[in-house]
Parts: sequence; structure tokens; C-alpha cells
Amino acid sequence: MTDSTPGSTAPAIPARRRFLVQALGAAGYCSLSMALPVCAADIMVANVTGLYSVSVARTAQPASTSEVANLVRTWPGRIAAGGGRYSMGGQVALQGGLHLDMRTMNRLVWFRPEEAVVRVQAGMRWRELQDLIDPHQLAVKTMQSYSNFTVGGSVSVNAHGRYVGHGPICHTVRALQIVLADGSIVEAGPHHNRPLFAAAIGGYGALGIITEVELELDRNVRIERVVQDVPLAQYVDFFKTRVEFDRANILHNADLLPPEFDAPVAVTWRRTGKALTQAQRLIPKDLSYQTEKNAIWAATEMPGGEWLQAKVIRPNLLKPSIVKWLNHEASRDAAELEPRTRVLSTYALQEYFIPVRHFSRFVQCMRTILRKHEVEALNVSIRHSPADTLTLLPWAKEDVFCFVLYYKQRTHAQARAEVGCWTRELIDLALNNEGRYYLPYQLHATERQFSRAYPEAEQLRTLKDKLDPAGKFSNELWRKYL
Repeated sequence: MTDSTPGSTAPAIPARRRFLVQALGAAGYCSLSMALPVCAADIMVANVTGLYSVSVARTAQPASTSEVANLVRTWPGRIAAGGGRYSMGGQVALQGGLHLDMRTMNRLVWFRPEEAVVRVQAGMRWRELQDLIDPHQLAVKTMQSYSNFTVGGSVSVNAHGRYVGHGPICHTVRALQIVLADGSIVEAGPHHNRPLFAAAIGGYGALGIITEVELELDRNVRIERVVQDVPLAQYVDFFKTRVEFDRANILHNADLLPPEFDAPVAVTWRRTGKALTQAQRLIPKDLSYQTEKNAIWAATEMPGGEWLQAKVIRPNLLKPSIVKWLNHEASRDAAELEPRTRVLSTYALQEYFIPVRHFSRFVQCMRTILRKHEVEALNVSIRHSPADTLTLLPWAKEDVFCFVLYYKQRTHAQARAEVGCWTRELIDLALNNEGRYYLPYQLHATERQFSRAYPEAEQLRTLKDKLDPAGKFSNELWRKYL
């Protein structure tokens, strides 16, 4: 098993490996498809943070499942697939391997609006899907808070959002089309090839390439924002009595702000029949978000920025009474979180899933760790998820609160090492509270922490030995832990 040092950057491909790849290509063994866009060796596959880019031998942009299958059959080395590249630790690429850029596979396969069901290629972004379904007064049933991600990427990480009672995306996926290591194309679903289905959702590409996804949809409804300050000690009771079982509640999260992280601001979007205050059905694409970028800069760079965020910026953002379409709120662009530059510093996420009974203890200890290490956190967003009883690597073994940490870090090596240090403290805190951590982020966890958090990985290894005995599918995440 190969380990990597937290804070290190991916080394360049050795000259010998470059020579072998080029020689294989000259001999015809690396030939793909003459019509398929393929980039040359020594390509860096980056992610949104700008950290931990991966040097790959080639990238390819398939447009169909048959092209993916051909690539899998003909490429002599290892393969990883990626979509929007919002994972932060090399989950979409492998050093010296072939990177499949799935974003060119973004077509609609079929749409049955009368049944509220759709099937799309895995590289379609949620925003593209919203354009298709909104005219039919339909909405995505479960997705992340931002619409830039690809559908296949969201399935691969078993994503979730702020949807009350929905939990992870696995509960809304009806079927998957997957290319296996031998190039065969198979269908998997809750009632057909269930072991493969359960392992592919949240499996980060360990067993195959997801090429099509079939999804349940929901009705698009009018929603009204309700903002409430809730004492920290009362938040669990507030959620259980005021949020969880009220069917009018569509979206919910609560934000903890620095430096104290002790005063949840609960934001609930409720179904309503009131007149719209926001007439647009979807957020326009390619907005500049200068106000949001200035607010992020002020909160992290100006003296008193934390006070400014807590007392001025956030209250003003949440003050207006808003009634809008669910699709409008669900079509948010991650560009609103983008800083002015990521050269000297960058912004990243972490997430921890904690059983409801341990909420108070985890929050208190989390606050201590963040303050001790002077973590430049912009906020910690709290969501809720019911148990995941479907997937092989569930992050919610029971009902959990999800703590999403959004923070700023410097890009130099020492800063990366420091982030790794306090990240491992938070992971231990989650494990000691019978919780788990989320896998799409920087690979700071030790192998022991990974094994404690996801003991089901042994079952994944067993299934991988059966379906992919040569280890064709991998990435930096699985290179370290699997």
C-alpha cells in the first residue's frame, strides 16, 4: 500500500514511466479512438482549491458510453474519472494514469415528466438538468447546495444537500449504467445488481466508470425563507420539534460563526402560497458575484472581520423577506464562494457526520480545536441526514448531524501540514463520538483513521478483487487507503 505525506504535492511522472507511455503509444498499444479528444503526457489535473494537483499520463474526453468502454479496454494502465473537480485531494485522478474528463458526456438520455423521472449522461451538471426540467415544473429531489457539480460526481461521493428528510443522493437514484474493468457495460439498481449499485454510489470510482444516471424528480414549489436565532443548547430539540417532521419545510441548515461557534442561525425554506418576491425561475449563469467575493475578503482579511461577518454581513444577507421557486434556490453557483485569488491562500471544505445523541459534545470540542489552532473558518453549516441503509460505504450509519466546515488556508507547505494536524484532531473527535468524516476532501486522514471510519472498506476490497482484479480503476484516494 502506498502512503502519502500530508501536505506534500504530487511528484512529477518519472522519466522512465514517461518513456514507457510514449513507447506504448508509438507501438499502438495506447491508441484510443481517432475521433476521441486525447491530450498528451504530463498533464496536471487540478481541483477547485488549487492544491494537490495530479500529474497524469493522458486525459480523454469521451462523448458516449461506448467510447468509455473502448478506453477501458485499450488503455494499458490505470484509469480515474472526474467531473466538476470539486473534490479536493486527487479523488478524480491518479499519478501516471489516464484521466477521463466526463464533462463532455452531458446529454439527456430520456425524460418522462409525467412520471417525474429522468436519465442523463453522468457528466451533465445539475444546472444543465435544471434547465431541462424547470419548464415542466419539476425539480431535482436531492443534490448539493450548488449546481456546478456533475450528476455522476455527486453519485460517486453520495452527496447530500439541505433537503429536510432526504439524506444522501442514493435514496433518489433509480439506476446506474457502469463500465466495468473488462469494458463490459452493465446496469445496476436497487433491485438489479444491487451489490454493484450499493458500492458504486459513494464508491469514488473504485469499481467502474458511471456513464448514465437515472433519477427521481420532485415538484418545483414556492418557498419562503425563515431565519431564526437558536440557543446552541436548544438546537437539537428545535430541529426535532420545529423542522424534522414538518412537511412544509423543504430546506434547512444552521450556521455557526467564528470566533465562538456557539450561536446557531437557523435558515429554513418553507413551502408557501405567498406571492413571489423573486420572479426568476433559475439564477442566471455566469454572474460576477463581486459583492460576495468582497464579503469573503472582508471577513477573512480585514481587522475585526469575524465581527463584521457576524454582526453586519450575514444579518444583512439574511434580513430580506424572500419568496422564490425551489429551483431558483437550488441553482446557486459555487462562484459565489470563489475568492478573488487562490495564489497565496485558498478555501476548502471538511465535513463530519455525528450521531444526534453526541451533538453537544462534538460541538463543544470542535470549537476548542478550531480556536486552539486559530483556524480561519468562515462558518460551520449544520445539516441533518437520516440513516443510509443502501450504500456499501455509508457516511450516515444512523441519523446524523452533518457539520460542514468552510475555511481559509494558506497554500505553502507549512500551512498544508498545519491543516493536516488539526484535521486529524477533528477526525479523531468524530470517531470518538461514533461519527465519520467525509471522503471528498484533502487526504489528511491516516490509514488507521480511514479504517476506523469506514470498516466496510474490506467488503469493497473483496468486491473489487472480483470485478477489477488487476486494479485498473484507482485514484489518489484509493491509492492511499484501499
